[in-house]
Amino acid sequence: MSAYSSKKSSRKAASSSWWISQFLTIALFFGAGILLIVILGVAQRFGWIGGSSGETAVASEAASETIYTCPMHPQIRQNSPGRCPICGMKLVEAAAKGADLDQLAVTIEPAQRRLANIQTAEVVEKPASTTIQTIGEIQIDESRQATIAAYIDGRVERLFADYTGVEVEQGDHLAIVYSPQLFSAQVEFLEARKTLEKTSNSGLQAVREAQQKLVENSRQKLIELGMTDEQIAELEKTNEPQSRLTIYSPIGGTVTEKLTEEGKYISAGEPIYRVANLSTIWLMLELYPEDASRVRFGQFVEAELTSQPGRKLEGRIAFIDPTVDEQNRTVGVRVEFKNPKGELRPGDYAQATIQIPIGPQGEVYDEGLAGKWISPMHPQVIEDEPGDCPICGMKLVPTERYGYTDQPVPQETSLIVPRSAILMAGEHSVVYVETEPGRFEIRNVTLGPILRDEAVILEGVEAGEKVATSGNFLIDSQMQLAGKPSVINPTKYKPKSSQDYRNKPLEFDNIQMTRLEGETGLKLENLYQSYFDIQKALASDRKPEKTEVETLVTNAVDLEAQDKLSPAQKDLLTAIETNAAHLHHVSIDEARVKFKPISHAVVTLSTQLRGEQAQRSFYQFFCPMVKEGEGDWLQADETLINPYFGSQMLSCGELVRTIPPDADAESHAEHDHQHEPTKEEK
Repeated sequence: MSAYSSKKSSRKAASSSWWISQFLTIALFFGAGILLIVILGVAQRFGWIGGSSGETAVASEAASETIYTCPMHPQIRQNSPGRCPICGMKLVEAAAKGADLDQLAVTIEPAQRRLANIQTAEVVEKPASTTIQTIGEIQIDESRQATIAAYIDGRVERLFADYTGVEVEQGDHLAIVYSPQLFSAQVEFLEARKTLEKTSNSGLQAVREAQQKLVENSRQKLIELGMTDEQIAELEKTNEPQSRLTIYSPIGGTVTEKLTEEGKYISAGEPIYRVANLSTIWLMLELYPEDASRVRFGQFVEAELTSQPGRKLEGRIAFIDPTVDEQNRTVGVRVEFKNPKGELRPGDYAQATIQIPIGPQGEVYDEGLAGKWISPMHPQVIEDEPGDCPICGMKLVPTERYGYTDQPVPQETSLIVPRSAILMAGEHSVVYVETEPGRFEIRNVTLGPILRDEAVILEGVEAGEKVATSGNFLIDSQMQLAGKPSVINPTKYKPKSSQDYRNKPLEFDNIQMTRLEGETGLKLENLYQSYFDIQKALASDRKPEKTEVETLVTNAVDLEAQDKLSPAQKDLLTAIETNAAHLHHVSIDEARVKFKPISHAVVTLSTQLRGEQAQRSFYQFFCPMVKEGEGDWLQADETLINPYFGSQMLSCGELVRTIPPDADAESHAEHDHQHEPTKEEK
């Protein structure tokens, strides 16, 4: 029993030791944790380590505001990095709302640019010409067409040209017409001649003259009945009247219409044939009024027959209709072409090309017309000397009458961009100009004539600038997503013109100072001091410190709540608070942009309010080199340090005035101590 009891006691002692060891382990673990917390608290209390809760909160807030988007599909937006669900491309950070101060442009990263195939072309200034291309129908030259008609009533006995298309020469006999009326007129003529011969020896002068008149009238009657001089001479020679009249062709050409048949009775004036000389033909075109207003008589035209591809024809404009067709709203233009071999057939179609210089109507140089004389009816008749037109007999006129000069005329230049660079929506037209590598700025443009592959820009760009010609729809979509102007609404943001910029210092009629007492005045002076700290930081090419920014914002908020300040003064404090809120988070370039409205508010406020304890004067400076003007700022001393350019142009600017702290002090301009323009300003 004793052995069993001893063994049992030993077992209980071992169990107690195990529980004690487990408890000590747990106690030591918790004790070490508590000790660590105490050590961290003490270290933070004595400043050995800094509290990061504020920074962590800011970082957390910034992280929560970070948006990631796809360079190729900007509609994809999410709060965490990853890959695009459409194309698989790695997402990139999108600019936070309100952070992008460039209201007229977006920045395209190189990788995004390559994937979007964004290409640019230079705006060039050169003479421009447009090409009018239209389809016209070949027609007969009406001035070289004749209608063969009967001069008398009778019966057609013979038709020599018995089918359409017969080639005839001038003077060829075409038809024989039987006419008793013609026979009677011939007999009357012969009898009158015989009577005249019998009275030739008569002593009565009046009788002879009357008979002579009768012969002349009878002869004229034969001419009016269609007999030629040769036929009348034959009648006088043979003294044998003929009841049949041979009709001859007045011109050489082609019989285009046969209008009667053999054996048919016809009346005087009824047509028998139509004959056309096809050595020249007309190409009838229909142009829009705006195109017709830019062509002129005698202008060179090139055409190609649809039935003979590859064959080029050269002609000149012979007529421009002075009226606009009311139904088609087009203007008829007639072009004359030579057709010596008769290969151009009326009724065929041809595609015409007219080169028109872009610019105001004026003198035009045409080598083929320089110093020449031209027919006003047939522009193909061009001679070196004055004379008569061999076709119509009209006097030739100098080509200067139609605006052609004998010396080359320099053509006016125009701004030209590729047509693909233009984005149009309704009445709006825009282009995207690459002002800096990767920065594409929207420009409203005024379009001139739009050519086949190019467009004339009247206003909006300058020669030498680069415009996006490919991928510009992606650029426009980025602008839309950023809430900036785009082709859909290019007037959403109206950029200031150079006339809108204030490139001179802020002016004040007088400085009426109000002193703020107590804590309010102290906060005001602290606001000025924090502003000076930020100004010096920017002049030293560094971002403002967080404490400097927070001091400026806090004092602006506190002062804004004071009843002693006017609404206008509270608005100035609101402007300071709004623009300074995240001044230490943005880049130094963006900080300098935000610093401008802060400075305008501070300079204005310093001419109205000071603390009662204030003793030092402030100094207003101005830099005319600041982009978009308005380069004012305030300093606590007279040593000029430019916050807008920093080390690039540290001394660029001028002292405008000294602003004393005294109440009711007048403005003290310091133009006598203006800063000498620096090398950068020059």
